[in-house]
Amino acid sequence: MKTILLMASITIPMATLTVMACSTTGSFSQAPAHKTPDPVETAPMTRQHHTKKGFRNNYPHERHGAGDFLKFLGEFREAPAPRQFPLASNDPSFLRGNRSERTITWIGHDTFLIQVNGLNLLTDPHFTERASPLGWVGPARMMPPGLALQQLPPIDVVLISHNHYDHLDEGSVLALQRRQSQQPPRFYVPLGVKAWFTAREIHNVVELDWWQSQEFAGASFHALPVQHFSGRGPFDRNATLWCGWAVQWPDYKLFFAGDSGYSKDFQDIGKRFGGFDLSLIPIGAYDPRWFMRAMHVNPEEAVQIHRDVKSRQSIGMHWGSFVLTLEDPAEPPRRLEQAVKSAGLLPKDFSVMQHGETRLLESQAGLKFAGQLGQ
Repeated sequence: MKTILLMASITIPMATLTVMACSTTGSFSQAPAHKTPDPVETAPMTRQHHTKKGFRNNYPHERHGAGDFLKFLGEFREAPAPRQFPLASNDPSFLRGNRSERTITWIGHDTFLIQVNGLNLLTDPHFTERASPLGWVGPARMMPPGLALQQLPPIDVVLISHNHYDHLDEGSVLALQRRQSQQPPRFYVPLGVKAWFTAREIHNVVELDWWQSQEFAGASFHALPVQHFSGRGPFDRNATLWCGWAVQWPDYKLFFAGDSGYSKDFQDIGKRFGGFDLSLIPIGAYDPRWFMRAMHVNPEEAVQIHRDVKSRQSIGMHWGSFVLTLEDPAEPPRRLEQAVKSAGLLPKDFSVMQHGETRLLESQAGLKFAGQLGQ
């Protein structure tokens, strides 16, 4: 069994191991150094998610054993073929010089470049060819990154949701650090993940527990509970925490859900924050449902999350970059479109972006397409 698990951690994405254990000028990065405030608690913490060996989810969910995992591996032999999707044109020079417009660019999977109030924010950066511990085997990209790492503006903050290979990519993190060695970005990570960065001599890292937050560069960063798991190999299941993130400016609120199954956590988040201007919610990697339900939402559940967190608008992510599960890679946006319609929402309320697409953000009117930049 250990051999099977080790091979699985190399040849298929960590996302498929879900139920085994837990069925450059002017940017903030160039501002003078200042003392960082200590994390504070956004809400009273019971620490019920802490265990002797790591962490667990807040609410009960399905659990599966080794037999179920082997069954899934058998089904995964029939994984769908990769797809190609439209690649939008963008303007890297505009993004590098932008200090006034609020924008969002989908780079692919869970990787977004978000620019708000002069802050350049990157989520779960992944720019390499595979979501794997090895560069020659494992899930390969269907689509190139919508914006190359070399085209990025100087990054001020990077949010990491958890340590799975499709979310915490060593090559991408090290490249970001080398690129900004004199003004490195600040990495916000869940509890326990900081040690991974320290081992790679990356020290501008803040780790937070659920419901903890920290102020930085005019925004507050909140680590929030979601239903998932962690692990980069067969022997570290749930040893580090996983989370979603809220970023709150005085006049804008963003929710980045990371990776999650559906749970009451999202209602808790909606009650605590009273709504968001924009939410980034996963919509892919959900089949077979009997195996993935506990840890990966489908498009219909993503729409419910949109409602639970009281989001003005949402964008679907976690699709179209890697073949991780059994659904057709083109299915998530189609199902999302139908789910949005069935819920009585407008298409603009919850949509998907093309790889590389840039949109303007507005706190009241929502999203405008990149073609409207400057209008």
